[in-house]
Amino acid sequence: MNEIEHPRSLWRETASPAPAPVKLSDAFNADIAIIGGGYTALNAALRAIERGLHPVVLEAAEIGWGASGRNGGVVSTKFRVSLSDIARHHGLEIARRMHRIGHDAMDCVERNIVELGIADAGFARTGNLRCAHNDLAQTRLVTEAETARDMFGDSSLTILGAGQVREETGSADFVGGVLSTHAGVIHPLNYARGLAAAVRAGGGEIFEHSAVLARNKDGDQAVLTTAQGQVSARHVLIATNGYSDITAATALVRGTVIPFRSAMIATEPLGPDLRATLMRYGRSYSETRRMMRWFRPVGDRMLFGGRGAFGREDSASAFQALERALKEMFPQLAGTVITHRWSGLVAMTMDSLPQVGMLDERTGFALGYNGAGVALSSLMGRRVVDLLLGDKPDLGLIERDGPKPIPFYFLREPAVRAVAGWYQFLDSIGR
Repeated sequence: MNEIEHPRSLWRETASPAPAPVKLSDAFNADIAIIGGGYTALNAALRAIERGLHPVVLEAAEIGWGASGRNGGVVSTKFRVSLSDIARHHGLEIARRMHRIGHDAMDCVERNIVELGIADAGFARTGNLRCAHNDLAQTRLVTEAETARDMFGDSSLTILGAGQVREETGSADFVGGVLSTHAGVIHPLNYARGLAAAVRAGGGEIFEHSAVLARNKDGDQAVLTTAQGQVSARHVLIATNGYSDITAATALVRGTVIPFRSAMIATEPLGPDLRATLMRYGRSYSETRRMMRWFRPVGDRMLFGGRGAFGREDSASAFQALERALKEMFPQLAGTVITHRWSGLVAMTMDSLPQVGMLDERTGFALGYNGAGVALSSLMGRRVVDLLLGDKPDLGLIERDGPKPIPFYFLREPAVRAVAGWYQFLDSIGR
């Protein structure tokens, strides 16, 4: 297959240099072969090294080519489904476990940054402010914050009024919000490259532009075949997330997620007077509409992102819609030039939770982070290795007894468009 190029983005432009990619061109033996080159795969390789195993990572493009190098660099404890809903449907104890998993995931990223010395990831625990777009949304945010405080003893959440949110963000669009101090920002591609450097330093192998074309068995070994080589391994992990349709080797997990395109734009550097009135505390910010917009500073720029059913490729109309939304939310940016535009795929699941489990006794999978994957994928990459080795790590509702296919998966693209249209309608009427 043809080599896949890295998307042009602000992250790509500002990333620290990476070593020249090495293709698999021979036969290798490994204890664990990992398909994918993002946060899940790299954290899994690091955990394998810690447990005395030799991992081989096989990436179809380059490290951080998928969501791990394209996301907004927001690190948080959140799941797409609320803890209140989890408690209501699954009980308080499960909700407590999920709350703990979310915070463990955030801690996992911080620990990686410190222990692996990934200084150029620019991680800062600045907090995340969820901004309510109407009174109903604010009521839901407050309920969720009170649940976390009262039921789980979470002291990281603070309820803010409309004036406080306006003073901090520079936008008058919001009626209030909830601030989480256990959250931060990161340079996502530098984080991925730092993890990869640690894998190589620990003795792991990473092969890029080495798509796995076939996955077979030979006795108690799995054999992964690329265009120019093979890896034989006792264990296999599939960690391809929203890019599980590149080859047939990951067909068994392809139908478990719906790829949903998320786009980002970055402004030119803002002048000091204007910059001083926007995003005053350097946090990440997200709104509560179903077709969520989010924003954060990157140096003197504003990065602004949002979800939409944009098809398989970037489109000018999608970026134009995002730019209109930016300037409606921040009229003071009316004359500001947009310098960068890029997008990537968010892997959505039916229940809005990731899926981690076993395909068979030697093959694990971890994917489906629903747009909240920087922290969760870091933690799940580590815990799925423990699962592969026969341990019982706490995965809460994330653990599955096999991949959960989405019904009528062949209708996914029209379904995504229909859902996006319905969400846009609900947002427009304030629901």
